[in-house]
Amino acid sequence: MSYRKLQRTSSQRKALLRDLTTNLIVNGRIETTEARAKEVRRTAEQMITLGKRGDLHARRQAAAFVRNVVADVKEEDDNIRVQSALQNLFEEIAPKFADRNGGYTRMYKTMPRRGDAAQMVVLEFVD
Repeated sequence: MSYRKLQRTSSQRKALLRDLTTNLIVNGRIETTEARAKEVRRTAEQMITLGKRGDLHARRQAAAFVRNVVADVKEEDDNIRVQSALQNLFEEIAPKFADRNGGYTRMYKTMPRRGDAAQMVVLEFVD
């Protein structure tokens, strides 16, 4: 198998990757362990590739993976626009990487975690 099991069952692992990928899309950066970040990087780059495609099938595939959470609330005149994580992916993040072929994320190491000395990293989108 070419993935890390992260000491979890398959359903727990899928939920963890969905949550971390959604948080990365909403916030633009997350801090997690190195092993988790390497797995999240794979799924996040797949989601951006789907966002770059932009067709209905790609949107449905991304919607099946990304959680339905509020990413941003914008107030325009008297209208309040609530933007979900999926809309944020397709309308703001994917167009930034339209001319880039992969390598959408950056990962750099920080101090080890205090409790168990696990190597922590910050995973963020490349500007």
